[in-house]
Amino acid sequence: MQNITELEKKALKGRGYIITRDNEHFIGRIITVDGVLTGDELAVVAEAAKKFGNGQVAMTSRMTVEVQGLTHDTIEPFNEYIAQAGLYTGGTGSRVRPIVPCKGTVCVHGLIDTQALARELHEIFYKGWYDVKLPHKFKIGIGGCPNNCIKPALNDFGIMGQRMPEYDPDDCNGCKKCSVAEKCPMKAAALDEDGIMQIDRDVCNNCGKCIDTCHFDCVTEKKAGYKIMVGGIWGKRQRLGTMIDEIYTKEQVIEMIERSLLLYREQGITGERFGMFIERIGVDNFISQLKSGDVMARKEQILSANLHQVGGASC
Repeated sequence: MQNITELEKKALKGRGYIITRDNEHFIGRIITVDGVLTGDELAVVAEAAKKFGNGQVAMTSRMTVEVQGLTHDTIEPFNEYIAQAGLYTGGTGSRVRPIVPCKGTVCVHGLIDTQALARELHEIFYKGWYDVKLPHKFKIGIGGCPNNCIKPALNDFGIMGQRMPEYDPDDCNGCKKCSVAEKCPMKAAALDEDGIMQIDRDVCNNCGKCIDTCHFDCVTEKKAGYKIMVGGIWGKRQRLGTMIDEIYTKEQVIEMIERSLLLYREQGITGERFGMFIERIGVDNFISQLKSGDVMARKEQILSANLHQVGGASC
């Protein structure tokens, strides 16, 4: 391979072209937006891999597609070729990363349209915030239900679909065989010693399985929406995301992401993961600032400032 400076390698990495261990070849990381590619798009990826790479395509853990075996000379032709199908590379650097949704849109357990939400967040935060430098990468994960298939609590900002049951024990008819208790996967619903069904709210995870299963309509839906978790980390260091104990609307979730990003950019330190930032300033302090929303008044100032503490880099 011709001599390429470290600065050139860094610039290519920022575009989603990452040099491999042999220091000769690159992978091209193609963004899938919502974890879905059409048959025509897949055909273009496969053809591009054969024409410009070594013919191999890898799937990443965050639902992007990596074409392997590119050389420095084939990067630009490859880039032009996939662009014909509306595809592009990226997904690296100290910025908001591509959104990762589970298959809640089509899954029988899904409580929300995860892929539609991912597409919306992709436009707002991956594209809209692409040039905003953060202290470190910022990953957003969307889970359609409490099954945790994509582990939203291990993302910097995790989102989970929720359906909270509405139930009053005074409405219970005391059926000897309780359909709600049988349906509850968490065993949060159970008959007490008097034969009345009770729901342990500390155990219930709002999966919604019990709703409308009572033959006498005792359990209905109280609220549906999204739970959020902040500061999850999965890597050399681990941190389970802090649960914000409320159920939000989609509009509120979008604003919470923006508030989180603004606080992180304003107060984070170069190379500091979002979860470590939360730990450093204090969980209660962060949640208080997050919920107050005062940071929104400083939005333009935060985004325009050349903050000295931001700008760490990561793959």
